[in-house]
Amino acid sequence: MLSAKNLTKSFSSSEGKFYVFKNLSIKIDKSDLITIMGPSGSGKSTLLNILGTLDTFDDGSIVFDQKNISDLNKDQISKIRNKHIGFVFQYHHLIPEFNAIENILIPQQIFGKKINENYAKELLDYLGLSHRIKHYPAQLSGGEKSRVAIARSLINKPALIFADEPTGNLDLENAKNLVDLIKKINKDFEQSFVIATHDPQIASIGKIKYYLNKGTLSTVDHV
Repeated sequence: MLSAKNLTKSFSSSEGKFYVFKNLSIKIDKSDLITIMGPSGSGKSTLLNILGTLDTFDDGSIVFDQKNISDLNKDQISKIRNKHIGFVFQYHHLIPEFNAIENILIPQQIFGKKINENYAKELLDYLGLSHRIKHYPAQLSGGEKSRVAIARSLINKPALIFADEPTGNLDLENAKNLVDLIKKINKDFEQSFVIATHDPQIASIGKIKYYLNKGTLSTVDHV
């Protein structure tokens, strides 16, 4: 599905060039549940943004569905991202003026796809939010906002979902509920997930676990 080889990412400042990572490689297959743990500032979010085509890289290659990202223009990359990739962020980024179902349908509107409101309702029902379909973000709890964000990431039936610190703003109970939900979606839909976290409890659910620190990505058995 996605293969990244020898990725290098750096930032330049008045103090010189800072490398986030060098020659980093990772492979993601269908139904994978991958967790990436590491301390704050280790580059987890940067890596997810690069793999999700939201950010660029200095060197290396990313091949998604047999297409080399570097060979594509911005419009082609955008179409791949919107059709095949979903995102869940620490901050839900729900639009306050849109109700739950309207927020879920945003990726279809951006992509210009036919609006599938019935599927959005199915997702809300699957996630236990059918009674919140017309509620606005201000009327939802933190856990409910997270589930709306999950539904939004699933609306285009993506091959892969990147989740960046998805439990970072949740209390312990809602964090556990969200983790259980991710595991259920991974099993029921064979949905691939890559989750970045600094929480060992979240990282432990990974079928494949990585640790990112000082520019090096290593597989680990335990966290």
